[in-house]
Amino acid sequence: MARVVAVASFVHVGIRLLFIMLELGQASEMYTGSLGATASGDVIIGGLFPIHLTVEKNNNSFAPHLQKCIGLEHRRLVKALVMINAIETVNKSPLLADANITLGYWIMDSCSDVSTALRATAKFTGQTDCHTNNSSNNSNNTSAQTPPVMAVIGAAHSEMSIAVARQLTLEMIPQISYSSTAVILSDKSRFPAFLRTIPNDVHQTAAMVRLLKNHGWNWVGFVFTDGDYGKSALDNFVSQASEQGICVAFKSTLPGSLSGPDIDSAIRLAARTIYNNPKVKVIVSFSKSTHMKLLFQELSRQTLEAGDNITAMKRVWIASDSWSFSNFVSGDLNLEDIGHIVGFTFKSGDLSSFAQYLNRLETFENIDTNNNPFLQELYMQLNKSKSPWTEVVTSLRAHTDADIVFSIEMAVSAVAQAVASLCRSKDCKTPGSVQPWKLLEELRTQEFEKEGKKYKFDKRGDINLGYNMTMWRSHEGNIHVHDVVAEYHPHNNSFSYTKHSSTMQLKELQHIISKCSNSCIPGQFKKTAEGQHTCCYECINCTENYYSNNTDMDQCLSCDSNTQWAPEGSSSCKNKDLLYFSWRDGFAVVLVSFAGLGILLTLLLSALFLYQRNTPVVKAAGGPLSQVILFSLAVSFVSTMLFVGRPNSLQCKCRQVLFGISFTLCVSCILVKTLQILLAFQFNPELQEALKKLYQPYAIIFVCVALQVTTCICWLVLKSPYNRTISNPTTLLENCHEGSYLAFGVMLGYIAVLAFVCFICAYKGRKLPNQYNEAKFITFSMLLYLISWMLFVPIYVTTSGVYLPAVEMVVILISNYGILSCHFFPKCYVMLLKKEKNTKSAFRETLYEYSCRSISSFTMSQSSGSELPSGSPQTSTVNSSVSSFPVIPADPPQTTVVTDSTDVSYCTVLYQGSIMRRKCLRRSTSI
Repeated sequence: MARVVAVASFVHVGIRLLFIMLELGQASEMYTGSLGATASGDVIIGGLFPIHLTVEKNNNSFAPHLQKCIGLEHRRLVKALVMINAIETVNKSPLLADANITLGYWIMDSCSDVSTALRATAKFTGQTDCHTNNSSNNSNNTSAQTPPVMAVIGAAHSEMSIAVARQLTLEMIPQISYSSTAVILSDKSRFPAFLRTIPNDVHQTAAMVRLLKNHGWNWVGFVFTDGDYGKSALDNFVSQASEQGICVAFKSTLPGSLSGPDIDSAIRLAARTIYNNPKVKVIVSFSKSTHMKLLFQELSRQTLEAGDNITAMKRVWIASDSWSFSNFVSGDLNLEDIGHIVGFTFKSGDLSSFAQYLNRLETFENIDTNNNPFLQELYMQLNKSKSPWTEVVTSLRAHTDADIVFSIEMAVSAVAQAVASLCRSKDCKTPGSVQPWKLLEELRTQEFEKEGKKYKFDKRGDINLGYNMTMWRSHEGNIHVHDVVAEYHPHNNSFSYTKHSSTMQLKELQHIISKCSNSCIPGQFKKTAEGQHTCCYECINCTENYYSNNTDMDQCLSCDSNTQWAPEGSSSCKNKDLLYFSWRDGFAVVLVSFAGLGILLTLLLSALFLYQRNTPVVKAAGGPLSQVILFSLAVSFVSTMLFVGRPNSLQCKCRQVLFGISFTLCVSCILVKTLQILLAFQFNPELQEALKKLYQPYAIIFVCVALQVTTCICWLVLKSPYNRTISNPTTLLENCHEGSYLAFGVMLGYIAVLAFVCFICAYKGRKLPNQYNEAKFITFSMLLYLISWMLFVPIYVTTSGVYLPAVEMVVILISNYGILSCHFFPKCYVMLLKKEKNTKSAFRETLYEYSCRSISSFTMSQSSGSELPSGSPQTSTVNSSVSSFPVIPADPPQTTVVTDSTDVSYCTVLYQGSIMRRKCLRRSTSI
């Protein structure tokens, strides 16, 4: 039974084909585009599709004439069939049934020629069409008047849509394109009646630029078809690419028409340009599919002629919507030869309705071909090729592009719902009751529904749903072009990748390098030669204190010179090392250890001197003044510790002032001791009485210290020391600035003056008895102080860096230890190890011996002259000096010493004078 049905169906198809062929006769031998597929209805919708490849150029006649359309292609016919099916489907829907309205269609072929499209548009608007019959009588003109259509769906290419839109705008007939993407068509001031169910090329080129940016391709070629579509895409692409640092290495223009005389030379030139730019591994193409097929063939030929392997022509081809689904462009080449093709397509929808239509077409079920000259011509081709009908329908299925089907069906749905909205309140069956501009207004303002989703034309007349990105792949010799690997979202200029198997292949394309110059690594910047592309450059290392932290940076960034630095060729800034005389520094540890030891020694000495405060040694050392000296030394040792550690404002103010006042107190006490010794032994009688009245120890100390305190207060008030940070090339040095070096110098100079006075006075008293020989040690300690600070000044002035505080710290320690060593260590030696010398009797004996030696020396120096008279200045000096010595213990005199016959007789024999003898006895009595 099944076999009988199949045979019957085959017979039915054969009879139908024979009937169509008889209807056509010779009329189909030359299709001129003046015919069209039609269907009646209350509202007629025009359709304009490039069903034929091109027109046959004939320039022999100057009179207006029709041109023969040639090259019927299945994939082009599919678009017209989609519109037919969409209108038939919507007529059966409740939408129009409730409004009691039907849609008809009038589909014309533009033959991919603008002139032919304009003739079709003239028919849509009801204008007279003059053409020349290609019979023997070329001057026989005919005209036909047809009622205008309410809307037009088409055209396919932008340059054609621009021309048609200008004509339709005169009547404000709405035009809805399904694939014209030129940006200029979004200008509603120029094309107010133009709408489209796709986004414009601004978004497509933006998606391509994003793809290039994501893969790091910045050296690309651009191939485009001459015309508004290609030029508009080029302008948008170049503008957007330059903003992202992408350069167009070359721009190859292909003629819009395949029948032009310069098509071959243009293809050869484009192929040669591509071959001669081997660094350009990525090429963006806004060309027609037929042009790309010719380009691939020519590029293959030139590659082989040059002696290269066919793989040398491999590139990454970024295909625009105009050929992203056209797998036939490979011709006899494999995808492995061409390279990788990444295509951008419009959003797609459900194909089930059109698939059912093709099924019916295969069996001629409810298919009327009488009003469709395109199907009739297809039958004629079938008859010539002896191919079965099922094979033709299979070819139609293979050339069905899901995105184009969805766009055309969306356009029909928009018109149908706008018509239904208008006809609910008006009688649309009466011709002229509804004007096209009313339908345009409805289209621009109202939403429409498709497959359960609502859509609306935006203010530019576009429906921007984004794009699908496809990746071509080859499998068993077949090229698959419908694998969607990502979706592009125009609102945030981003991709969302699918889980398709080809997605990984897309991501692997990142290994392909398409750059004029190699990337500059971090630490380098791009230097472009004048007149070159910005993408062709050399990489230069960043200079010191500059860095680049990314690849291919145009310029290096500057580090913060206050806190950061960077070596040459650095990819980041380094924080400058913070330097100061740290507690962890080995030198600082040594100096602090000496300071701590000094504090400990002063405390021990203070305790020892306090314990033996009634002994002759302690009294001879100054008694209470020794405690003041030790206290000032302890404070001076403490002040040295303020030179260590990270400086702060308080520390900077305190360290110099604390040292200056404490050491002034120390030197002042030493000065008092020096003056005390000189008063006792060295001054002449005339000055002695006056100096005794002026000699007030504590008053002298107070005045000396008060002057230094005054200096320090003025220093702190007027220009006090402060902490500062010195920025060096690689380090930050924190130290104290003295504020006023003049005040600093005055403070140190004042101490030096006191020390120098002590030195002079002590030097004069250097020959005193050993127990009272403070002058020798004072002389040495002050000399040590003066020398050390004289060395400090040039070192301090010429030295900078971390160890500058250590210089002053060392000098202070030397000064402090000099005073401890010279003033107190000898006393400790006597008190601890020579206790027999720390008695009153030992002091009396030493003093007596010194007095006798002094008198003997004086008498011998006068033996060559006359005897000195009583009361002479020289005699009085010895007398009064000895008798007034203030540091002698005040115990009663020992008679044994005074009445010593040996000493007295020695004095008598030696001097032989009553005056001298009396002086000797007076000194003994004084003791």
